[in-house]
Amino acid sequence: MSCSLARPVEWGTVSTSTSASGLGSIADAAPSSLCAREPRVPADRLVAEMVPPPRFDSVRFDTYIPDPNQPSQTEAVHVLDAFAAGLGGAQAAGSGKRGFLGFGKKAAKAPAGPRGVYLDGGYGVGKTHLLASLWHATPAEPSLKAFGTFVELTNLVGALGFQQTVQTLSGHRLLCIDEFELDDPGDTVLVSSLLARLVEAGVALAATSNTLPGKLGEGRFASVDFLREIQGLSAHFRSLRIDGEDYRHRGLPEAPAPYSDEQVTKAAYATPGASLDDFPHLLDHLARVHPSRYGALTDGVTAVCLTDVQPVPDQSTALRLVVLADRLYDREVPVLASGMPFDRLFSEEMLNGGYRKKYFRAISRLTALARDAKDLVGTRRA
Repeated sequence: MSCSLARPVEWGTVSTSTSASGLGSIADAAPSSLCAREPRVPADRLVAEMVPPPRFDSVRFDTYIPDPNQPSQTEAVHVLDAFAAGLGGAQAAGSGKRGFLGFGKKAAKAPAGPRGVYLDGGYGVGKTHLLASLWHATPAEPSLKAFGTFVELTNLVGALGFQQTVQTLSGHRLLCIDEFELDDPGDTVLVSSLLARLVEAGVALAATSNTLPGKLGEGRFASVDFLREIQGLSAHFRSLRIDGEDYRHRGLPEAPAPYSDEQVTKAAYATPGASLDDFPHLLDHLARVHPSRYGALTDGVTAVCLTDVQPVPDQSTALRLVVLADRLYDREVPVLASGMPFDRLFSEEMLNGGYRKKYFRAISRLTALARDAKDLVGTRRA
């Protein structure tokens, strides 16, 4: 199955095109299509983009609003703020200047005591907000701090190789890893080995994690299991439990119901920078683009419009959709859709399986983006 596309347009390193969406070919006004994009992401961009995503550019500890019924949230803010302050000073790891691949002055050895924190809690309690706030609060130049998801870190290893990744990051003062993927034993061992080398170089660590297959419970991975999975590194981590419910639904209205194909198509044509794709076609296209490029896939897109949203057919497709949902959420790109509501994307078997936390997170984030998109309906070009 392929997308029906009109005149292709070269845009940066991404190939885009207009989409045949039932309104005819409107060369200059038609929305683009994600299906027409095949981004190529160089290794240096992977390094440069290891910063908090746009959604978390302005977050700080004082913008985190703790639930008054969950004292662990307030405690986590205080502990992380103190942890960030403790990473300052001339003798901190990463204080020596290094080149792109980390060559140069050898980093200082880590001081005694925990040099890492692990944020333990369910989805939607603000772990990423706190992790990004820690990155911002750490007294170091942005080039000496790194922030990325586990997938982005493994992609960096794939692009640079293990040794060069160690050299690149060992000059850093802090490495934040969001959504540590504990459901892939091979990648977990790889990253654990990487972190061991970085700890030796004096790099401070902070992490959140995902759920292992079969670890249902509260839909999260318990801290004791996280510390076991990272093997000899457990002594370097202090675990912070963050209790609470998904803030994206805390006191907020229900997500808008799906719109008609016509409404979505009209909104796409009326919104500058919007993309328009048939959902099954987009799922097919995601299989041909490496997940490390999903962020670049959405470069310059102001809104994603999808027609004929259907339940995803299999787990591999579902996991790719989770990554796309994360990148859209990071970039605050609203999603307008027709077809099935987002809470019916994943089968009951998927929602009860080992990847349930990822699927619930995707539903939560897509629901928030659908709520953001409701004002697009009825929009008209000036």
